[in-house]
Amino acid sequence: MATPSSGGRGGPRRRPNSSPTSSGTGTRNPGGRRPARGPRRPDASARPAPKPVVRIEPIEVGPDNGFVKVGVPATLAGVLAATGVTDPFSIQAVTLPDSLAGRDVLGQGRTGSGKTIAFALPLVARLAATKSPRQPNRPRALVLVPTRELATQVAGVIEPLAMAVGLRVITIFGGVGHGPQRDGLRAGAEIVVACPGRLIDHMGEGDARLDRIEITVIDEADHMADQGFLPMVKRILDATPKKGQRMLFSATLAGGVDAIVSRYLDDPVSHAAEVEAPVLLDHSVLVVEDADRLAAVAEFARTERVVIFTRTKHRAKQMAAKLKTFGVTAVDMHGNLSQTARERNLAAFSDGTATALVATDIAARGIHVDDVPLVVHADPPVEHKAYTHRSGRTARAGAAGRVVTIASPSQVGEVRHLLSKAGVTATWTGIPVSGNEGSGRVERRQPHRERGRGSAARNKAPGGTGSRNRR
Repeated sequence: MATPSSGGRGGPRRRPNSSPTSSGTGTRNPGGRRPARGPRRPDASARPAPKPVVRIEPIEVGPDNGFVKVGVPATLAGVLAATGVTDPFSIQAVTLPDSLAGRDVLGQGRTGSGKTIAFALPLVARLAATKSPRQPNRPRALVLVPTRELATQVAGVIEPLAMAVGLRVITIFGGVGHGPQRDGLRAGAEIVVACPGRLIDHMGEGDARLDRIEITVIDEADHMADQGFLPMVKRILDATPKKGQRMLFSATLAGGVDAIVSRYLDDPVSHAAEVEAPVLLDHSVLVVEDADRLAAVAEFARTERVVIFTRTKHRAKQMAAKLKTFGVTAVDMHGNLSQTARERNLAAFSDGTATALVATDIAARGIHVDDVPLVVHADPPVEHKAYTHRSGRTARAGAAGRVVTIASPSQVGEVRHLLSKAGVTATWTGIPVSGNEGSGRVERRQPHRERGRGSAARNKAPGGTGSRNRR
């Protein structure tokens, strides 16, 4: 194997003070073959340690517990109570009596309304009640999600509940090797949380057999439709028993979701619910010249935790790097990152190591991080649906939030139309100060009030409260 000083090609470059992996160039093992080099890997220090599943010991709950009142077993209610969750959100309260009874359920609610717990509780409770033995490659429950990040986060909600009753959970998604997932399926797991594409791969290899599935959940079905996953979803559902329970959760029934409902759900009970406290979002638009855009974004990112959206993967990477020159601890999230890098960056943002997450639309759809007070559209989205999905990263679980769109003068008409289609009201402000290109300073002028179909605008600057809209 070539050393760094040899100038030879084909060998990995050694880091200083590291030991070579062979005794010299061309070293062979006793069988006469070169040692397998395998794929290069990033430094161990750069890879996050595997997250252990934390067992949450349930605490004793009484009949006055909000979840017990709607029929949740005390053990599972006790797990939630141990984390401080004692009363169900609206979408949970209205769906749980039906889902616990085994009925097919169609739940409509926006991001952050508590849908994960709404299906996690009946899924675990019903599997625990039947106590069917675990079998290799043949799970009993399936949760389909559109993104890797969402798969990880949904599994994180289900796992403490499952552990409390002796059930096992495995996640299946792309961007990582098949081997560990194959091993997990062969070892046996009652619950699989999966992205459609990789699950179909395992089905084709015979490692995932869905003939024992008792409960199927389709989460964020509208996002599945947006990403073109519905044909794969149909193929997967066709492989599950028709007599099983099916639950579908979606913000809307557009894009073919209604066809999934009519074909695969048997006389579903429909529930539409918002979070119990009306969500207030403050929408603002800051008009700056293109040369001032980065500095304007940095000004917002310096003050509070923020998710920043761009239109392209390259721009997300570039903006995260440039924000660091403004003193902002930023990480990026986009499709060009490896799964390891995505998990590392999301963990950094979740634990506060990074205060800004710069993301593309698709990558961010699996990001569910509470306590994010601000979303900045560094690049205005093309469609109003994308504006709504992006903005849903803030004002989660009953909290308030702010949404700021950065627009150049040439984008004013485009953004005005976008907000009108989204049905929101925004406060407009900001005229670039001549001679200060790149400074990010703006001259305050009387804001131009742009009315959509929302409530009355308030004349506030983007850094203030802005105008409020119920979402």
